[in-house]
Amino acid sequence: MNDRKPVVTDNPWRQLSAYTDARIGLGRAGISLPTREMLAFQLAHARARDAVHQPLDTERLMAELAALESPVLKHGPVYLESQAEDRMTYLQRPDLGRRLSHQSGDRLDELGHSGDAPVDLALVVADGLSSSGVQKNAVPLLSALLNELEADADHWELAPVVVVSQGRVAIGDDIGHRLNARCVVVLIGERPGLSSPDSLGLYLTWGPRPGLTDAGRNCISNIRPAGLTASAASQRLMYLLRESRRQQISGVPLKDRSEDSVIEQGIENFLLR
Repeated sequence: MNDRKPVVTDNPWRQLSAYTDARIGLGRAGISLPTREMLAFQLAHARARDAVHQPLDTERLMAELAALESPVLKHGPVYLESQAEDRMTYLQRPDLGRRLSHQSGDRLDELGHSGDAPVDLALVVADGLSSSGVQKNAVPLLSALLNELEADADHWELAPVVVVSQGRVAIGDDIGHRLNARCVVVLIGERPGLSSPDSLGLYLTWGPRPGLTDAGRNCISNIRPAGLTASAASQRLMYLLRESRRQQISGVPLKDRSEDSVIEQGIENFLLR
C-alpha cells in the first residue's frame, strides 16, 4: 500500500485562476512553490523585461496609422524623437524622455500649426515602457476613437497624429502646445506587470503646455484585450473629452462619471447592496 503524500499540495482557490491573470491558488511543494509555478513566474518576468527593452517597430506603426481612414483625420502621421538617444538613456534619464529633441522640435515648428487657429485635439503615441503594448493596442484604440469622434454631434478638428520614440507622458504637453491644440491625449506603453506585459495607457490634458504636472491629467489604463478593451476605452475617453472641452479642465477637477449611467439604469451593483 502506497501511503506517500502527493509532492504538490493543491490550493482550493486554484479554480478561480480561470477568471483572472493574477497568481492565486498556486499550491505548494513543502514550504515552497511548485516547480511549474516557479518556471511560469520566471517566464512572465522575462516577458516583462523584454517588453521594456524591445524597440518599437515605428515603420510598421507609421504605416498602420497612415492606413487609418476617417473624415476627422485630415493629416498623415508625424514621427518625432525625444532627447533620450537610446533605450538605456531613456531608462536612466526620465527627464530627457519628456523633451523633444531639438531636431524634432524644429520639425514640428516647421509644420506651421503654432500660428494657426487652435485645433481641438492632438493625439500622441509614445513607446513608453512597453513597446508591445503600443504595437498591439494603439491602432485598435485610435480606430475606435475615430469612429466615436465621427459619430459625435460636435465637430472635432484634429492635429496630425504624432509618434514619439523614447517618449514619456509629459512630452505630450510640449507637442500639444506646439500644435496649438486645446487638448492632448498621449497613448503610451505602460510599465509591464508579470501578468500584463502588453498594456497601453492614455493620458488626457486640457490646455497642454510645458511644465504641467500629473495633477492636470486624466488617465485610463490597462487597455488590452485581457483588460479594458479598445472599444470600452474609447467610449470612456470620449466621455472625458466632451467633459474636458465643456468645462475646459482636466486632471483632478475632472471626474470620470462615464459608468454612472449603469447604476442609474438599475443594473445591480454589489457595492450598493
